[in-house]
Amino acid sequence: MTKQLSQQEAEARRLSILTEARWCFLNFGFAKTSFDDIAKRARISRTLLYKIFKDKEDIFTAVFAEWLVSRHPAAKAAVTMRGTAQDRLFEVCRLMVIEPWSDMIGAPMAGEFFDVCERIDPEVEALHRQIVIESATEILGGDSTSAEVFTLALDGLLTDEPPIPVLEQRIRLLAARFAPSNKKERK
Repeated sequence: MTKQLSQQEAEARRLSILTEARWCFLNFGFAKTSFDDIAKRARISRTLLYKIFKDKEDIFTAVFAEWLVSRHPAAKAAVTMRGTAQDRLFEVCRLMVIEPWSDMIGAPMAGEFFDVCERIDPEVEALHRQIVIESATEILGGDSTSAEVFTLALDGLLTDEPPIPVLEQRIRLLAARFAPSNKKERK
């Protein structure tokens, strides 16, 4: 008889599967990743994997959503944290751009990963982008035009696939341009 998992155990198993699936997609690509690859990395049977996810596209969508959407509450909280507008803007970028970038950088299929994510589930990527814009808008005192330009500039910082220290330096410089340190500090 199979032991019934608690809700917490089932969620932990699902997160483990998604982490291992993300590794497979980043290293093998969407087309070359199989359910067998994911099941082996997650140390579960392929049958169990099919009980949790209906197909490879379903698990890919779940990977992408978990990878990005799980960051949204922390980013929204960073908007109202203590510190300067520049510090808060950087913190939102750390959560929403730097951390995901650090998960991808150096992986052989990183470029394809994001492209497939946008193709399979464009709503998740659009929501992620919207959270960045909304956060920047609030930090910049309600200036949605500047927030939109900031976000477009943020996209440009990734085009040459910089290492994390370079990306952090670029984002600090960008945040300083949009939220000068002479603005009021949030206490």
